[in-house]
Amino acid sequence: MTETTRFAMADHPDLIEMRERYERASATGPAVITDGLVLLAGLWLAISPWVIHFNATAPEVTVNNLILGIAVAVLAMGLTLTPARMARLSWAVAAIGAWVFVSQWVIQQSSSTAGIVWNNMVTGAVIGLLGIAAGAILTNGSPPSRAR
Repeated sequence: MTETTRFAMADHPDLIEMRERYERASATGPAVITDGLVLLAGLWLAISPWVIHFNATAPEVTVNNLILGIAVAVLAMGLTLTPARMARLSWAVAAIGAWVFVSQWVIQQSSSTAGIVWNNMVTGAVIGLLGIAAGAILTNGSPPSRAR
């Protein structure tokens, strides 16, 4: 691909229109609230082992929650700052939520304590639903206005 082609692609009307649509969709109230809630849910997931005190009894789940919580928070920041580039990754937040929901059973494969189960089930469900909402907001953004 030559430099001329690369510049021509960046100036393509469809690409410009798509970026403007993502920017409009991400500036709406529901998008801002959703992105903020995704960030908070990710931060909660990262610190929850120490708040609920299962970091010593379930170290594998602790590492899982810490890494995925940080990943969700980073994705939330990306959704807020560059929605056009993160539109498809918003669906990854929903997939992470589904994994968090079932992870304590998959990782430990033994009876988890009630704190771990409730924390990961509720947090996973919230992250999953917020990921679906973020994806829906970005893919169903308001259509661009066309001058006639």
